[in-house]
Amino acid sequence: MFTAYLVVTIVTAAGNAVAAAMDLARVGWVVDNMTKYGIPHSWLLSLGLLKAAGAAGLLLGFAVPPLGLAAAAGLVAYFAGAIFTVVRARCYAHLPFPAVPFVLAAGSLLLHIAAV
Repeated sequence: MFTAYLVVTIVTAAGNAVAAAMDLARVGWVVDNMTKYGIPHSWLLSLGLLKAAGAAGLLLGFAVPPLGLAAAAGLVAYFAGAIFTVVRARCYAHLPFPAVPFVLAAGSLLLHIAAV
């Protein structure tokens, strides 16, 4: 069980670190999608920092388990909100973008609970 927790959490952290970097770099397709979803571009910094904090918290959670638990729960909430935002904007073809990290974050959360 611990191996699954380790692998899923590292993949989740890596994915969120990459996503955070894209938000912070204001990559063109990210900015375009924010416009489609009706999200102000000024939120990109905050959203990127939240993803970066979640990624760091997941990794630090190996040493401080309550931090990993909080980070995983925070990412689940974050991506639940992202799914809601994409559905609200009726950009259904974009649902995999928040759904995959949501599933990974939920997996990290559930495996953390089971393994720690």
